Amino acid sequence: MIKPFKKILCIRPDNMGDVLMSQPAISALKSTFGATITLLTSQVGAAIAELLPEIDEVLAMDAAWVSGPQPDDAERYFQLVAQIKAQQFDVAFIFTVYSQNPLPSAMLAYLAGIPDRFAYCRENPYALLTHWIPDPEPHRFIRHQVKRDLDLVATAGAQSVSHQLRVPIDHALLPQVKEKLRKAGANPDLPWTLMHMGASEPRRQYPTAGWISAARELTQHQLIFTGTAAEKSKVEDVCRQTGAVAAAGLFTLKELILVIEQAALLVTVNTAPMHIAAATRTPVLALYAMTNPQHTPWTALSKVLYFDVPEHQRSQNEIVTMGYAYFPKTGLLQANTCNIVTYANKLLKSATSFSSQDYLQLPSLIPNPDAGASRS
Repeated sequence: MIKPFKKILCIRPDNMGDVLMSQPAISALKSTFGATITLLTSQVGAAIAELLPEIDEVLAMDAAWVSGPQPDDAERYFQLVAQIKAQQFDVAFIFTVYSQNPLPSAMLAYLAGIPDRFAYCRENPYALLTHWIPDPEPHRFIRHQVKRDLDLVATAGAQSVSHQLRVPIDHALLPQVKEKLRKAGANPDLPWTLMHMGASEPRRQYPTAGWISAARELTQHQLIFTGTAAEKSKVEDVCRQTGAVAAAGLFTLKELILVIEQAALLVTVNTAPMHIAAATRTPVLALYAMTNPQHTPWTALSKVLYFDVPEHQRSQNEIVTMGYAYFPKTGLLQANTCNIVTYANKLLKSATSFSSQDYLQLPSLIPNPDAGASRS
């Protein structure tokens, strides 16, 4: 029997791309229960969360148990528990990457008196979770993050109307976006290819020399490099060497979404714009670091090219290390200049004949080759 949840707290204290990948699951909760949805996320995650129509309220806090800026004052947690408790939520759903521990978030929900608490967990959570879903990842298989989150809410009876990512696009901003592009040196009346270099983790950043080499070969494209204001100097240096247009720090988030939606192609590392492109149905060429295998573009016209992470940058998290072992060391398409140019051109040609139904081909499970082996 499905419980009549009317006030739902979703906890996803991560980055923008993570919030966007949880959107289909949050949408399933909304459509199944007709509930009000509050999302507890990071300050960065809140920027995209506030645009998503499924979410009625956003609580923003940078948590000490996830990567990113750390809160200054532990007292903030006591304030947050009181704030959550006052809202009298019926249930909490805690969304995690398989390498994360859900229990700090579960403790917040427990202390706030939320009666039902759902999460994947590797160890026995005892009273912290009322609905413990033992986590099979990555020991037996790895799912795409979107599928993982959909499967979590399905344990509560939530059914998804659509598996696709969606983000509102404000086309009224197009004149001012085009004017910004024009002032930056682009021709907004011609097709453009976006190049997005930056990522929050150094291990997911493709080498700068590789971007320069690829940009010099993509001579048939009008190249525009995007990025954050903090990346402006690096982007401008790359553009000076390649003749591309520098647009780092130029756009608001709403404008960036529109710029991605209007682009003929996005070439990017594994970061939020990659998931925005999947949501806006923009072809995307992903230069994908061999760290976590489950965050590739979801239901998008895309190609994934891989590059290895230098040993000194690899995570010390044993679960991430296990995930890294899923990547075959031979046979993957490499993120090199030749492949970037080849598949950038192929994606542009494919986009004209790509049907909307093609987006519905969902990524399959990634089996663990050692799943049949005995474990102590």
